[in-house]
Amino acid sequence: MKIKHTWLFGAAVMLAAWLSGPAGAEEAEITVLNPRGIQPAIRLIPMAERTGTLDGKTIYIVDTKYPNTKPFVNELQKHLAKDYPKTTWLVKDKVGNYMDDDPKLWAEIKEKAQGAIVLIGH
Repeated sequence: MKIKHTWLFGAAVMLAAWLSGPAGAEEAEITVLNPRGIQPAIRLIPMAERTGTLDGKTIYIVDTKYPNTKPFVNELQKHLAKDYPKTTWLVKDKVGNYMDDDPKLWAEIKEKAQGAIVLIGH
């Protein structure tokens, strides 16, 4: 008798499991955010016109003080002064790092220079 009850109980559990079974997939609509975000439109800024010649011009070499670049900046100035002796090459240190703004330096370059080389590291 005990075996019969066990068998009936097992059959009932199996039937219940089979009847309940996995629920059918429901067509649910979910809202998600794009992890890339929405980027603003790119504003195109054209390059400055070339001067034609560097003779008689003042060019600023702007050092953003990336670690260990000062020897390179000094050698660059020497090399450019040797190759372009009629051009004035000025090395200027920018305030902060390359991410920080330096409005005074940019205003000075616009006022006194005809070009700039801005070094940002590697």
